[in-house]
Amino acid sequence: MKFHTEYLWFNTQKRREYINITRQVEDAVAKSGIREGMVLVSAMHITAGVYVNDAESGLIQDIDEWLEGLAPFKENYRHHRTGEDNGDAHLKSLLIHHEVIVPITNSKLDFGPWQQIYYAEFDGMRRKRLIIKVMGE
Repeated sequence: MKFHTEYLWFNTQKRREYINITRQVEDAVAKSGIREGMVLVSAMHITAGVYVNDAESGLIQDIDEWLEGLAPFKENYRHHRTGEDNGDAHLKSLLIHHEVIVPITNSKLDFGPWQQIYYAEFDGMRRKRLIIKVMGE
């Protein structure tokens, strides 16, 4: 089995952003030379996430509003007693989750219709990274 690892770095302009990283993951798969296997894409921070869904702007806004409704930005999270202000970002990350695994078939991401990979930032405006780990033959 072969492995190939790459990192993506982000420093978003806003506290919450959703970034389509499908192209970068496809590029990592191509560089790996792996024809059959899988790719793990994982946020390496506890206030970010990775998900697979449609690349449609209305849906992205719906996802953001849904997350804000479930875990709104507010001042009274117990976590904030530590001096932080990002309790909501931790909860949003739990809802989205921090990683996805996508199959690779014939050297390509084996997606269903409309599927894309997104990095979801919930506590941005500082440098963060993500790992792409391609595994297979």
